[in-house]
Amino acid sequence: MGHDPPKRRAAGPDLSTIRNIGIIAHIDAGKTTLSERLLYYSGRIRTPGEVHDGNTALDWMPDERARGITITAAATTFRWLEHRVNLIDTPGHVDFTAEVERSLRILDGAVGVFCGVGGVEAQSETVWRQADRYRVPRLAFVNKLDRVGSDFGRVVEEIRTKLGATPLPLQVLLGSEADFRGVVDVLERVALEWDEGDRGAEVRRGEVPGPLRDEVERARERVVETLVDRAPPAAADRLLQRYDRGEEIPAAELRAAIRSATLAGRVTPVFAGSALKFRGVQPVLDAVVQYLPSPLDVPPVEGTHPETGKPATRPPDPDAPFAAVAFKIFHEKYGDLTYLRAYSGRIREGEHLWNPRLKKGMRVGKIFEMHAEDKIPREDLVAGGIAAFVGLAHAQTGDTLCVKEAPILLEPPRFPQTVVSMRIEPKGAADREKLEEALRCIDREDPTFDWVVDPETGETLMQGMGELHLEIVRSRMKQEFGVEANVGQPRVGYRETASVPARAEARIEREFGGRRHYGHVVVELSPAGDATEGPRVRIAVPPEKIPKPFHPAIEDGVRSAAASGPNGYPVIMVSVTVADGSTRVPDASEIGYAMAATEAVTAALGRGHPILLEPIMRFEIQVPEIYLGGVMNDLNGRRAVIAGMDQIRDLRVLRGTVPLAETFGYTTELRSLSQGRATCTLEPARYAQVPPEVAARVLGS
Repeated sequence: MGHDPPKRRAAGPDLSTIRNIGIIAHIDAGKTTLSERLLYYSGRIRTPGEVHDGNTALDWMPDERARGITITAAATTFRWLEHRVNLIDTPGHVDFTAEVERSLRILDGAVGVFCGVGGVEAQSETVWRQADRYRVPRLAFVNKLDRVGSDFGRVVEEIRTKLGATPLPLQVLLGSEADFRGVVDVLERVALEWDEGDRGAEVRRGEVPGPLRDEVERARERVVETLVDRAPPAAADRLLQRYDRGEEIPAAELRAAIRSATLAGRVTPVFAGSALKFRGVQPVLDAVVQYLPSPLDVPPVEGTHPETGKPATRPPDPDAPFAAVAFKIFHEKYGDLTYLRAYSGRIREGEHLWNPRLKKGMRVGKIFEMHAEDKIPREDLVAGGIAAFVGLAHAQTGDTLCVKEAPILLEPPRFPQTVVSMRIEPKGAADREKLEEALRCIDREDPTFDWVVDPETGETLMQGMGELHLEIVRSRMKQEFGVEANVGQPRVGYRETASVPARAEARIEREFGGRRHYGHVVVELSPAGDATEGPRVRIAVPPEKIPKPFHPAIEDGVRSAAASGPNGYPVIMVSVTVADGSTRVPDASEIGYAMAATEAVTAALGRGHPILLEPIMRFEIQVPEIYLGGVMNDLNGRRAVIAGMDQIRDLRVLRGTVPLAETFGYTTELRSLSQGRATCTLEPARYAQVPPEVAARVLGS
């Protein structure tokens, strides 16, 4: 008979020894391999797995191991240099960008991984921008430097030019490509080498080879010059004084300046290695501890009071009122797991939490420290920590969980809209209930997945970020829920908008539900090119005309109208101003104003010369020179716009945009055009008006 493992107590109150980090990168840059090495050298696992063998600790889902890609963000914990590191390995494929978004929302630092051959690729830019948005300090690790065509200097320069960062290389390479054997630490002026035979367990330290000494001194001087220019004033001034006097600057003082500059987001320390060949990983572990923030280095988290709307903060203090963000929900057979990042306070098993969104309390069940799919019971979760909870029913990704006596609403992650849909139906009528249950479970855990039943056809449509995303959903239904399903061809998630301003008025005076309901609004609708997530709503009416308690109902009514525009698609890129209205006592009601707002906006949309919008994808294609002509001809037939072309050795790198509707099945076609040697990445860029001839075909179908 089995026994639960012993419960692990939370880390003590010394938050300075905690690091919450993520590994972020373009697909196939080596994130999971690096994560595996971090776990191995820290002693968290005994044997490092390999992605190509399908036996890594963090890619544990069957689809991840079969496909060799990361699909879901996996959490684990390990120790290094007496520090506790909470690590999240994130996906690199754009279809699973929600996993990166929700992880970066709650992490304090990150390691960006770049392929030494491919450099800064398309999804690298996407995840970097996501980290910029949440002001996450980063390190960079240039991986795969043992490969033919790898170029450390070129990748460093691309980090500068493509990402707008200030890279700070702290190492010089020992050898290159197949002869790459180690690095020189320019701060300590020491050579570090690794032997693949012992899996890099021993770091051999030695003198800098004579031919490299001048290069190392120049690299060290560039570090000092960069810090003088980019470090916060106090650190920069100290270095400048020593530099002007020609004094030797100790490595410890340089590390302190690098830390302050990294925490301020002014520099990105850059490291070199080959994770697959077990080279260069331990310095990254050291740098996580030395340069990335602890919870104490992060400003107190900001939020609002859920009732008053006034600003509120929570310090990273175990003795403060508890506050956390639910950043991930994962379905399990015996109860969903809710992953929390705690920002303040302490919560124990059996205590109660308050969900301000639901205005509902819930009892904390079991608390677990996670190692991918493995669960280690804990007694509590303390400020600065990450854990998974059982028993937080109805919590959603982005919810704040706090104590009722000190409520707060924290910023949730922001997720992109779905762009692809597919028809899905059970293979047998008896499976319909099982199908809907599976869809509900996946919908709850994945904020970029949705499903609807078409009221006209009765078809069930599942909606997601791409073909691969929905293919994985279908696979999970079979593996986890035992549901066999048929799916149709992918469909584009079109949107619509108004092309000209319009004004409309609606007055509701109706009796139902045993009482009279009144609502009256005048709306002004106008195009808004930056409102891509739905209508922006502004109520510019004095409270004597429309009392403030009815404003939320009006906003709900506006969004209800925008959910399906004149052509049946969701409405985006519009601004709605409630410019006038009236009230009537005692008949004014929330229902009345919601209905009036819906009717008025529906009318305004019809008068606003609605146009159809389609998602436009940003692409990056790497193709050998000999196949370039055929690939470009094919792109021209897909309404693509080529914005630029670079050359890396014998490869051409094409960048541009293409309508999503033209990309279905493109990976297979590209493989055929290049005999399997070209690669392509796609990511959502924007919405644009559909050409008239295409719109006529879409709306007529």
